[in-house]
Amino acid sequence: MKAVILAAGRGTRIEAVTHGMPKCLLDFGGRTILDYQIEGLWAAGVSQIGIVIGHNGYQIVDHVTRTFSDGCDSFHFIHNPLFATTNNIYSLWLAGEWIGLDSFICLNADVLCHPAILLPAVSGKAPVSMIVDPQWRDETMKVVIRNHSVVQMSKSISRTEYSATYIGITTFSRQVAPLLFDEIGRVLGEGRADQFFNAAVQRLVDRGLHVGSIRTRGLPWAEIDDPADLQFAWSFVFPRLTRSSFAPSEERNQVPAVA
Repeated sequence: MKAVILAAGRGTRIEAVTHGMPKCLLDFGGRTILDYQIEGLWAAGVSQIGIVIGHNGYQIVDHVTRTFSDGCDSFHFIHNPLFATTNNIYSLWLAGEWIGLDSFICLNADVLCHPAILLPAVSGKAPVSMIVDPQWRDETMKVVIRNHSVVQMSKSISRTEYSATYIGITTFSRQVAPLLFDEIGRVLGEGRADQFFNAAVQRLVDRGLHVGSIRTRGLPWAEIDDPADLQFAWSFVFPRLTRSSFAPSEERNQVPAVA
């Protein structure tokens, strides 16, 4: 399995804090959001990581190559030159050639989460698995689940309709990946590059694709879009991200074998 981290966006709602820095480089106790994601993926046995960059992407490349110097062969950087006018559906589309026929896990780069969330994610058996939290979170994509399948995904799902909150992490099997990228191509061909990639997943669901869900099991996470999200992450997520959750610091740059 490969991993794709979508990190091309500008993050306009939090620029007062980032001052133009990609928000995945926000620091939490000496580690960035991106560091936590990479270390969590390595701990889950995923060592091939593609990072789609755009806004000030050179800062991401510099950070990763410096911080994970012993594991540079793990990373593949993909540039989205249209980051200012497209959404993450286009970023994922650009990663398609690198993904090839592999299964993959896709993460929004602004998600700070406990690493134990990722292990069941990469071990899921459904063709597609969305990582969800039963708790309601404002301004975040929600899902409706019926008969153990996600049947609807949207930010407009109401509190009375929702089943869970999507945390911005999805896995795709090698059988589904070609179908997904074909559908993304159709969406882009319709001039809808401003969509989330979930628009393509929803269209596949409407045609009968089974999308499973994996719960966070009470483990902490935050999608950081604005200063309020950042405060939530500092108050309720970061205190539970202990160093014991990861490999010892002296082993930090060692890439584990793929499970």
